[in-house]
Amino acid sequence: MKIVVLAGGTSTERDVSIVSGTGICTALRQKGHQAILVDIFCGVDSVDWEDPFPADYDVEQASDYMKSFNDSIREMEKSRRSFFGSNVLELCRQADIAFLGLHGANGEDGKVQAAFDLMGIKYTGTGYLSSAMAMDKGITKGIFRMNHVPTPKGASMEKKERTDNLKDLELDFPVVVKTCCGGSSIGVYIVDNQADYEKALDQAFSYENEVIVEEYIHGTEYTVAVVDGIAYPIVEIVPCEGFYNYENKYKPGATKETCPAPISPELTKEMQEYAVKGYHALGLEGYARLDFMMTDDHKMYCLEANTLPGMTPTSLIPQEAAVLGIDYPSLCEELIRVSLKKYE
Repeated sequence: MKIVVLAGGTSTERDVSIVSGTGICTALRQKGHQAILVDIFCGVDSVDWEDPFPADYDVEQASDYMKSFNDSIREMEKSRRSFFGSNVLELCRQADIAFLGLHGANGEDGKVQAAFDLMGIKYTGTGYLSSAMAMDKGITKGIFRMNHVPTPKGASMEKKERTDNLKDLELDFPVVVKTCCGGSSIGVYIVDNQADYEKALDQAFSYENEVIVEEYIHGTEYTVAVVDGIAYPIVEIVPCEGFYNYENKYKPGATKETCPAPISPELTKEMQEYAVKGYHALGLEGYARLDFMMTDDHKMYCLEANTLPGMTPTSLIPQEAAVLGIDYPSLCEELIRVSLKKYE
C-alpha cells in the first residue's frame, strides 16, 4: 500500500508523536509497504510527484528533518493560517491511507479526521466525533457515567468560572487536577492541600481554558487496548516513584510495565469488559486504549480513552499485542486493516 505516516504537529506531545511515526513508518516499510513519514504541520518542501512513494527511502532522515523544526514551531504557528504543511494534503490524497501517528491537540481531537472525511482521505483510528468526545475528559466522564462505566467523581471547570474552594465541587483532598484535553500526563497534578491545589490550577490553566478536578484514586494503574471491539491483554503500570507522569512514561527504566497484568482471571475479565463498554459508549472505531485505576479492594475506575495511543515499538499497545503473538510490524498492519472497516 501507499501510506503517508503523519506525525509531529503542534501539540505538547510533538516529540512523542515523531517517535511513534518513525517506528510506524519503519515497520510498514519492513512489511513491504510504500510508506513515507510526513510532518502534518511542517510538511515537505519538495516532492518528486512522478514517484512520491519511492522504494528507496530513508525514514531516519525524514525523522531528523521533522525534529529540525522543533524549536521554531511556536513562531511558525504565529505566521501560518493553515494547519496543514506544504504538500501534506496532496500526498495524503495520493495515498491509500494516512496512518495517524499524531498525539494531542490538532491530531487526536477530531479536527484532522473531519477535514480528511470531507476530502475523501482514508485514515487510521476512529472518526471525528468520537475523537472529539474522547479527547475531552469532561465529556468522556459524563458518557462513562451514563453508560455505567465506573469513573472517578469529578467536575470540569472553565477558567472564567474558577473556584479555589473544593467544597463547591463536592470534593475533598486529595484530588487530581488535569487539563481537559491534554495527553501524556502533561498538565496533571496530584495535590493534597490548598496551596498546592491553587498552584495546580494556575499551571493547568496555563495549558488550556478548561480543567478537570477529580477525586484521587489510590491504587494501581492499568491500561487495556481495544482493537476492533476486542480487548487485548491488560498492562499493569507501576512507576518506580511518584505517579505515571510524562517523565515516568518516557524515561527508560522509570516504570515497571507488566503484561499480562498479574491479576486474577475474574478481575481481568471485568476490566476488559469495562474497557469494551467504554469503547462502545464513546462510539469508537478501529482501536483505542483505555486507562484504569484499581484500588486494593478491587474497585475499578476508568480514567479516560486514548484514540491515538502511543505507538513506539515499546509502547503499551505493542506490548499487549506481543502477548498475543503479534509483532510490531504486524500490529501496524492490523491497525490499518481494522481502520479500513469504517469505509466498507
